[in-house]
Amino acid sequence: MTASNPPRDESTTLPGPGAHLDSTAHIMNRISSQLARQLSLVSLDGRRRPEPPALVVVAHGSRDPRALSTVRALLDEVRELRPALPVHLGHIELNEPLLPDTLAALGDREAILVPLLLSRGYHIKRDIPEMAAESPVRARVAGALGPHPLLVEALYTRLVEAGWRTRMDEPTRRSSAVVLAAAGSRDPESKVDTSRTAQLLANRLGVPVIPAYATTAAPTVPDALRALATRGRTRVAVASYFTAPGRFATESAQAAPWIASAPLGTHPAMASLLLHRYDQMAATPVTTAPELASA
Repeated sequence: MTASNPPRDESTTLPGPGAHLDSTAHIMNRISSQLARQLSLVSLDGRRRPEPPALVVVAHGSRDPRALSTVRALLDEVRELRPALPVHLGHIELNEPLLPDTLAALGDREAILVPLLLSRGYHIKRDIPEMAAESPVRARVAGALGPHPLLVEALYTRLVEAGWRTRMDEPTRRSSAVVLAAAGSRDPESKVDTSRTAQLLANRLGVPVIPAYATTAAPTVPDALRALATRGRTRVAVASYFTAPGRFATESAQAAPWIASAPLGTHPAMASLLLHRYDQMAATPVTTAPELASA
């Protein structure tokens, strides 16, 4: 399922002199794109290439409608980067399509499931592989998106967009810090992954970055902010380590004493990272059972 653009109302405006040319160019671009997609399925000797495994992006799901629209827009970016790749969406809970329904629609074809999740945890280790095992799909399950330098690039960009200064004098640097606000998990490996991302971001920014959590794990975002204040770090930004808008991202941003960045959302690095995890799994040997890729 993809997000669609609303139809443009042309009834109140007259076409300009280049309208016909623009329309013709648009049609030709669509034809070229479709032709390229068809040619990609045929090898040089004329034989049809095997269809690649479908990419199933597995999102958590959220009651916030902005989350679903963000995920759909992100999948559109993935499709633009890889036009010949079948891209599907499945949710663990709360939103449709649910992952079991997406897998059922694929029948017994081969698919690679890439979780839209930033760290290891119960969903990646148990929920997603179990759903895959109960379907006829020949599925392989990739690892979490993080930690990865592409995520750090997205976090950095979002902070700069929120007002983070890329250059600062030494007194400003000594009073600055970042709280990396994540969802949280009872799985200790999730905290390891988030801490590694925080260290990579700290290396990029040149200031301390403290991981904190919106639920389940400690420290909480307010606790991390207080701890930094006692160390003289009063110019503190909250970096939103969430894939899309939602309650946790909103609550974390509201706790920020200074600036808070937007969720990672449709940053180009996210689409690239989803395809990177897909390619990693596609390069691994096929097994008869769902297999979890290493991060």
